[in-house]
Amino acid sequence: QVQLVESGGGLVQPGGSLRLSCQFSGRIFLLYDIDWRRQAPGKQRELVADITSGGRTNYADSVKGRFTISRDNAKNTVYLQMNSLKPEDTGVYYCHTIDGGRPYWGQGTQVTVSS
Repeated sequence: QVQLVESGGGLVQPGGSLRLSCQFSGRIFLLYDIDWRRQAPGKQRELVADITSGGRTNYADSVKGRFTISRDNAKNTVYLQMNSLKPEDTGVYYCHTIDGGRPYWGQGTQVTVSS
C-alpha cells in the first residue's frame, strides 16, 4: 500500500525559506497526483498545493508566488519549496494522495515561522 514520509520542517524566521520533502513508496509513483496540506492550531486542514502525475500544479491563493511544488519521478519524491515565509504559514504540513478511493497521509512535519 501507499506510504508517505515527510521531512524538512523546522523553525524559521519570517522571510526565511524551507524545503519540505515527501517520500512516496508502495506503488508506481509517477501515476499519482500528490498534494501538500497544512493544519494550523485550532484550524481545519487546508490545501496548500498539488501536482498531478503529468506535472500540472495548483496553489492556494495564500501561497501563490511564494511556494513551489515539484516532483522528481526518479526519486519518488515531491517537494514543497517555501520562500518568504510568514507567521501564518505555521502549522503541520502533510503529504496526501488517494489510491483506490482511499486517502493516504504522511505523519506530518512541523513548520514554525517565528522571530
